[in-house]
Amino acid sequence: MISSRRGGTILIGVANDGTPVGLSAQDGRQIKQLIANVPATVAAKEPLMSFQVPPIPDAVDLIRHGQLSPRRLVDHCLEQIRRFEDRVHAWVCIDERGAIAEAERLGDLAGQGRLLGPLHGIPVGVKDIIDVAGMATEAGSPLLRGRIAPQDAPVVARLRAAGAIILGKTVTTEFACFDPSPTRNPWNLGHTPGGSSSGSAAAVALEMCLAAVGSQTGGSIVRPAAYCGVAGLKPTFGRVDTAGVVPVSRHLDHVGPLARSAADLGAMFAAMTGADDRALDLPAPPTISLIGEFFLQQADDAVRDVMVAASEALLQAGASLQMLRLPESFFLTLAMHRCLMAVDAAESHLQTFVEHQDSYGPRVRALIEEGLSTAAIDYALALRHQGQFRRDLEAIIQGDVIAATPATPTPAPATLQSTGDPSFNSPWSHAGLPAATIPCGLTPAGLPCGLQLIAAPHQEQRLLSVAAWCEQVLTFRAAPPLLNPHR
Repeated sequence: MISSRRGGTILIGVANDGTPVGLSAQDGRQIKQLIANVPATVAAKEPLMSFQVPPIPDAVDLIRHGQLSPRRLVDHCLEQIRRFEDRVHAWVCIDERGAIAEAERLGDLAGQGRLLGPLHGIPVGVKDIIDVAGMATEAGSPLLRGRIAPQDAPVVARLRAAGAIILGKTVTTEFACFDPSPTRNPWNLGHTPGGSSSGSAAAVALEMCLAAVGSQTGGSIVRPAAYCGVAGLKPTFGRVDTAGVVPVSRHLDHVGPLARSAADLGAMFAAMTGADDRALDLPAPPTISLIGEFFLQQADDAVRDVMVAASEALLQAGASLQMLRLPESFFLTLAMHRCLMAVDAAESHLQTFVEHQDSYGPRVRALIEEGLSTAAIDYALALRHQGQFRRDLEAIIQGDVIAATPATPTPAPATLQSTGDPSFNSPWSHAGLPAATIPCGLTPAGLPCGLQLIAAPHQEQRLLSVAAWCEQVLTFRAAPPLLNPHR
């Protein structure tokens, strides 16, 4: 059974002809009914609250040796959903019965010594712009309400082939753009979780899934990961297949994972791309190239203080820090990125927008209108700039070079009317270079900050290995207050 919020209706299944089957409900009851079925299926023999979720590679190894079952992981995630979803709103739908059945099947395979891949038995959430067969892909918009995906997107098919259990669909902002979603930040419910992969970040932070799939056109993986205190990876442009994904910009869209650590990101990335799934090798203390201009200049005092403390810790552990100077082309990047995003969004939505303009949220509507009014010469210049900026960055971020910046200018803003500032992330989306974030400290207000690392194209393994080394040094162990209500 699939439970899903949809206006005043609860989707409880799909008929053989693909027609959604639902029950009417009063406003406010949807989320309660979404949760109500979860505890009845939890059949763990010991209290779930005592369960410590291991990193994904360790969990798979435990499953391999019969010391952990996929069902145990699914039960834990469903319990976390039952506890927190009515406050955080991270999920659009949960395939509870399907997840349990798949966990049992994968457990049986493990008992026979047959593991499918690096995610065998791992519960995963999928952002609701990505097709999952039999589930709706609504992209946070009433215009796609009830649109049931006939087949998995290629990235989802790869996850299943690697042994992942698709737990459900996570909340996205409307069409993966700027209108805020209903998701709340687990660290402070009055603060934005970021966007557009808001549900994916919040779900991972609260152990509602061990990892999730997100997407980034500007900053939609790295920013929510940083705001929610988890890890995120935006791969090299084109590295992960975007077929079966509702588009924003064909020149800027990336699909990537959010998880609790660099090692977990590595397992997800391997499954999503077919890359080498060997464990990350911790390098010798690396050389990290800090980018001070713009990023440290624009960061607020709280973020800057966390970055200084993190940099000092990395130095004391043996890292070499040097400063990296930005190319001149950087300083037009935000405007050029915005131009490409607006025109490409207008192209993607043109016919629907003409017929249903009033059904779009105000910010995505403004983006499309901006794209429709952009001159062809400006779009051509933005494309030219993108190519030049990519070449300029590849000249200074090459080989084993790892650049570093704060992941965001501020911690998660104290508002639910914005998804925050993507300006520290959009340049790497514009250039298509891989970027990752790991949590690196807390502000005095108790909000997490992220360390953003950037590598040369197709150097994700190096990027994640350095991220794992930084994690080992920084030892970020804080958890959202919801997970530790008595601290």
